[in-house]
Amino acid sequence: MTFIADPHARWVLIYRWIVFLLAAGFTLRQIVIYADYGPPGGPFRFLTIWALLLSFFAASRMLALTEKRSERPWPNLVAVTAVANALVVLIYWRLWLQDPALVNSGPPLPWWLDYYLHGLGPLLQWIDALFIYGAFRKPLRAVPLLLIVTGAYLLWIELFVGPMNERPVGLVTDGLPYPFLNAMELPDRLQFYGVTAATGLVFLAIFAGLAWIIRRVRPPAAELRQR
Repeated sequence: MTFIADPHARWVLIYRWIVFLLAAGFTLRQIVIYADYGPPGGPFRFLTIWALLLSFFAASRMLALTEKRSERPWPNLVAVTAVANALVVLIYWRLWLQDPALVNSGPPLPWWLDYYLHGLGPLLQWIDALFIYGAFRKPLRAVPLLLIVTGAYLLWIELFVGPMNERPVGLVTDGLPYPFLNAMELPDRLQFYGVTAATGLVFLAIFAGLAWIIRRVRPPAAELRQR
């Protein structure tokens, strides 16, 4: 596998430990320590948590490569994680800037948690994917996994989360994890889901384009094997 940067360099090891510890700490906080499992689906109702779990797993695999504990590459997983994070950031901040109540049905998140989940965490993962790992050399191979993850989440919230929950209460339906979804008729939601999936493909193309530019500006490190 060809890396943009030497995956075994000391600065890469330090960086990946920081990314991993942050992802692990916030994952532990969100799904164990402060998680509310009263509503069916618990914290896994939210796309943000899915993206956080992807980031945590990707960070653990990148650290394993750097520490030579693994030789298995994960380009498709890293690429899909980058896209999932991009969707979370785009959807969350676009709606939050209109009205925070569109995405938050309860009290506002602490500012540091909000900025990590919807800003810093995704940024740290993008930096690794683009500038260290080089995950977008063959972006078409990531498309099936991206569609599987996207489709799985949409089916999860429509077939389980929505029918099994009574809150948030909306003008049209109840139970879907984000308030703005409960104000949309099913055809409108399906259209939104289609646009979201298409946006994910656009993000994948954008990341692939950025990766191509980075490789032109900074030639990849020599072929290095995790051994």
